[in-house]
Amino acid sequence: MKISAIEVKKLRALTNAGMMDCKKALVESQGDFQKAILVLKESGQSKADSKSGRVAAHGIVSIEIEKAQRLALVLEINCETDFAAKDNQFVEFSNQISNLLVNEKIENIDQLMDCSISKFERVEDFRKSVVAKLGENITIRRFVRIFYQGTLGSYVHGNKIAALVDVDIDDKNLAKDLAMHVAASKPKYIVQTDIPKAIIDEESRILRSQAEQEGKPKEIIEKIVTGKLNKHLNEITLLGQEYIKDPDLNISQLLKKSNATVNLFVRYEVGEGIEHQDKNFADEVKEQVEASK
Repeated sequence: MKISAIEVKKLRALTNAGMMDCKKALVESQGDFQKAILVLKESGQSKADSKSGRVAAHGIVSIEIEKAQRLALVLEINCETDFAAKDNQFVEFSNQISNLLVNEKIENIDQLMDCSISKFERVEDFRKSVVAKLGENITIRRFVRIFYQGTLGSYVHGNKIAALVDVDIDDKNLAKDLAMHVAASKPKYIVQTDIPKAIIDEESRILRSQAEQEGKPKEIIEKIVTGKLNKHLNEITLLGQEYIKDPDLNISQLLKKSNATVNLFVRYEVGEGIEHQDKNFADEVKEQVEASK
């Protein structure tokens, strides 16, 4: 049967699906709008399910701050390509999820996925709708909601790295500088006493084994291990790192100058720890075009 452009636009307004998808759904349902909506829903479910196992290691990180509540949110949402991460629909999806997390007391991903949002009964339904439109798997990987105590510094680099630092004094410049430092230097802990003993023991074992394999004398192996271990622990702790703006200072010395303490920090980097194979831009475009067919 013949489907008019007006009917297609009407269905698109109701579902926000693509024009071609709307036309196909109306043809399949013989012009019945309720059946067409069901066809689009089933089609989106099928597309989302078929892509659910694909690696999503690109995407964006974001920070939202609600000063009235002294609440800060850091969020990472992933897709398969950097090309899709720049798509307006993906960005809007991320923005809506971020707003929901700021305004609702949501503790984990499972709870989030069952919340209602926009025109959808569940966030999971919203996610599948965007998956169907973009032709890529999308995952809400992680988020953290923080109620900060002191002065909050935040920094986002290209939507790929996000960092927050909470310091106990009223110094916005220091807090911002520390957030930039955390983004650049990737500390894992604030001080060495925060590092689990199992991690320290394992690093000591590796360093000792390396020294023994190099044939170092037994009487100096422990000195070598102690020196290298301390260097490594300083590299992964915020207070032990050299300050990126002044390498003559470490962060501990910088904080002493201001009589400040770091209450906490958070650092998210897109795709961190996810195994994936990088594609060049041409491959991303090709994949996006093929997905839209």
